[in-house]
Amino acid sequence: MKIRRIFAHRVELPLHEGSYKWSGGKSVSVFDSTIVGVETDTGLIGYGEVCPLGPFYLPAYAEGVRAGLRELGPHVLGFDPRELAKLNYRMDAALKGHPYVKSGIDIACWDILGQATGLPVCVLMGGRFGENVRLYRAISQEDPQTMAGKVAGYRNAGYTRFQLKVGGDPDTDIERIRAVRAMLKPTDRLVADANTGWTQHEAMRVVRGVRDIDVYIEQPCLTYEECLSVRRHTDHPFVLDENIDSLDMLLRAKADLAMDVVNLKISKLGGLTRTKQVRDLCVSMGIAMTLEDSWGGDITTAAIAHLAHSTPEEFRFTSTDFNSYVTVSTAEGAPQRVNGFMTASEKPGLGITPRKEVLGPIVVDVN
Repeated sequence: MKIRRIFAHRVELPLHEGSYKWSGGKSVSVFDSTIVGVETDTGLIGYGEVCPLGPFYLPAYAEGVRAGLRELGPHVLGFDPRELAKLNYRMDAALKGHPYVKSGIDIACWDILGQATGLPVCVLMGGRFGENVRLYRAISQEDPQTMAGKVAGYRNAGYTRFQLKVGGDPDTDIERIRAVRAMLKPTDRLVADANTGWTQHEAMRVVRGVRDIDVYIEQPCLTYEECLSVRRHTDHPFVLDENIDSLDMLLRAKADLAMDVVNLKISKLGGLTRTKQVRDLCVSMGIAMTLEDSWGGDITTAAIAHLAHSTPEEFRFTSTDFNSYVTVSTAEGAPQRVNGFMTASEKPGLGITPRKEVLGPIVVDVN
C-alpha cells in the first residue's frame, strides 16, 4: 500500500457562542480549519484535521498548514501510510519543525491503518480504557458573573470539569475564580487557565489571592522559568501547556517537578504518533494529562477521543469535544457529548465519514 495523493479542504467553523476570548484580548469568532486527506493506491482514504487557535496563540497558522502541505506532500508520496514511524521520520527529514503541518497527515494515516486492519484507532494505540472519556468545558473570558452563569448552565448539561479563561487583570481574575468556584460542587474540578497571559508578579498575586480556593493553575506565564517560579510559590495543583511542545521539555519539566498535569495538544506535537509517544512516557512517569488539540471540528474530536480512550483512566485528567462548540458538522460518526462524556467510535479507523457537501472545493492537491 502506497500514498498516491495528499489533498486538503478549507472549512470555516463558526462558534455557537459567537466568539471565544482569552488572555491578552485575543479572540476568534470563526475558526479556519484544514481537513487533510491521504489517498492510497488501494483506494483507501484517511482523514485528519488541523485547526490552529489563530496565529497569536502558538507558532502555527491556518494558511501555514496548507502551504506546508504543498511543501511536504511530494516527499511522502510512495510511502506506506501504515508504517507510521517511518513516515514520521521521513516528514521530519523533509521539513524541519512545523509539527502542526505534519499532524493532519499523521492522523489521516492512523485512520488508514485502522481501516486496513479493521480496528478502531484507540485499539491500535493501546486499547480501550473504560466506557467513556470525561470532558471539560472551556469558558470564554468575560466578566465574573457572566462566566459563573455559563458554568452553571454547562454544569446542568453534565460537565464536571471547567477550564476558566483568565490571564487578564489580576483582581478581576481573582473575582472570576471565586465566582465560578462558588457555583460548583466540591467534586467538580476547576482550572484557571491564563494561557501565558500573566506576568510573573501578576501570577503571584492571583495564586495568593485564591490560596483558599480549590483550583488548578494552568500556564500562568509565557516562559517556562516564570511558570516554574510561580509553581514553587504555590501549593495549588499546577498544569503546563504551551511550554510543553517536545519530549525534551517534558523531561525537563518532570525533572524540575514543574507540573502535576500536562496538556497535550495533538497538532502542537506533530500528530497522534508523536503525542502517543509523549502520552506513554507520561503514563510511565505518573503524570496526568489533558488530552486534546488546539481546536477543530468533528475529525479533530474523533482523534482526541481515540487518543484519550486509549489512555489509562487514572492518568486521563480530561479532554474536550470541540465539535460541540461549533455550528458546522464536517463528518458523520464523530463522537457526541452525552452528559459530559464522549466515546471513541468502535468502527475501523477514526470511525468518521466526511460530509463532502460541507468540505467544499479542494485547495491543496499533491499527487
